[in-house]
Amino acid sequence: MNVEPELDLRLRRIEAAEAIRQLIATYAVGADRKNDPAILGPLFGTDAEWQLIGVAHLIGREAIAAGLSQIAKTYVTWSVHYMVSPLIELAKDALSATCRWYLWELATMKQADGTEADTWYGGWYDSRLSVHDGVWLFDHVQLHPRIDSPNATPWTGKVYHD
Repeated sequence: MNVEPELDLRLRRIEAAEAIRQLIATYAVGADRKNDPAILGPLFGTDAEWQLIGVAHLIGREAIAAGLSQIAKTYVTWSVHYMVSPLIELAKDALSATCRWYLWELATMKQADGTEADTWYGGWYDSRLSVHDGVWLFDHVQLHPRIDSPNATPWTGKVYHD
């Protein structure tokens, strides 16, 4: 019995799971930098989709980068994203995957009346990912919010802005 192909696949699966975790962490960095298009754009495949029902359905890497940046400019003025408990399900060949991870976010969000409110925001992301030219990228990301609640007391202490 030749064990080498099995070991190779096991190693690829471990590396794939780690690459996906790094992709999610990088997404959080970009999100916390006001949805920086230079950080977020390269995380998506050319024809990828990003969706938050009722807010945006963005198709294509450039549209996602620009659309998320616009959301930050018009809605979320400050944030800290906690991406929690990624559940990665790799395909047998370790070249594609689905992933769900939870979002817990502290944010300052513009309200309908134009004021800003420090806000608790949370839910989860569902995503499909695959390898593009040797690099893991998002093919589809959908955010499912479950809490969007202004905090009764504004954030205290110093708030750092990049």
